[in-house]
Amino acid sequence: MNRGITSLASRRNQFGVTLVEVLIAVLITATGVLGAAALQLNSVKFNQSASTRSSAVFLANDMADRLRSNRGLALLGSYDLAMDADIPTGDDINLVDQREWLTELALRLPAGDGSITRNGSTFTITVQWNEARLSATRETTASDNEAFVFVTEL
Repeated sequence: MNRGITSLASRRNQFGVTLVEVLIAVLITATGVLGAAALQLNSVKFNQSASTRSSAVFLANDMADRLRSNRGLALLGSYDLAMDADIPTGDDINLVDQREWLTELALRLPAGDGSITRNGSTFTITVQWNEARLSATRETTASDNEAFVFVTEL
């Protein structure tokens, strides 16, 4: 008989412990889920950044191909283009190439822009875009503008 009373008393002492264990388990699970959500959010953000960089590389190569296809005009300086220059108008092939390239930069990159500089037969193609959406994860001294610089010899 004494055994039954002890068993009943120990069951009463266990009721609150189970509830505390469940609350701790829920807290640990919630922390894990929030961590996984933050990881997924950063993954999407950095994937988008990588996609933007890939577009910048593609567009720099596109202009390099355009320069190679019109080597004579390029070496004469017809393709020289300053950053923040207006989109050229006209029907000459170099103006059409520049217009199409600058339009693609603006469409594919956030605040996309580009420049082409020439030093003899060496061309430097710079593609620039804005990465302000990542400012919270960057160093405080870092600029919001990113650039890809491509140097080619004709």
